[in-house]
Amino acid sequence: MGTCYIIGAGEVGILDFVPDKEDMVIACDGGYRHGKKWGIRMDLVVGDFDSLGYMPDHLHVVRLKPEKDDTDTGYAVKTGLKKGYREFIIYGGIGGRISHTIANIQLLCGLAEKGCRGMLIGKDSWYRVICNEEITFDQGHTGFLSAFCMGDMAYGVYEEGLKYALCDAVLRKEYPIGVSNEFIGKESRVSVREGTLLLVGENKE
Repeated sequence: MGTCYIIGAGEVGILDFVPDKEDMVIACDGGYRHGKKWGIRMDLVVGDFDSLGYMPDHLHVVRLKPEKDDTDTGYAVKTGLKKGYREFIIYGGIGGRISHTIANIQLLCGLAEKGCRGMLIGKDSWYRVICNEEITFDQGHTGFLSAFCMGDMAYGVYEEGLKYALCDAVLRKEYPIGVSNEFIGKESRVSVREGTLLLVGENKE
């Protein structure tokens, strides 16, 4: 099974990914405009189309009611899960209304708890959530990396190969100590033995 790519209406920067045959690409409302601009193959378009302002001319469109429980992105994630995808990359899910950004972070948490992987990619930042696991970064990563506890506590937190090291630390939701670490051109890793971490990568100004 490949990757489920989701294109939202937020800031995206450059869309330079090329989906494989086994991948699925879902455009959410105004994300359809981004997909068209960058020539991305879109397999499904969903939304109430309040952002786009018109019904897209596409073979596979699901029009959602404006009054609904799921956000457009949430509906897209559920669709990908039903089709068996375990890895999700969401473009255009950061910026704009802060409520939508927070909702998308919660989607990442839900994916992590299901044993899936999810990533939000914006113009100048990215978000990932890890739960009782380790993630590694190659030496090409640059900028800042921050880690936030997404539950009451996160135990056994390690940050290695970054400017500042953490060793078997405990992170608490009320006291952020993992803000503004930095990639330094080395392979690095972040892990948490028990708990959930939100990782935020940001470009340097």
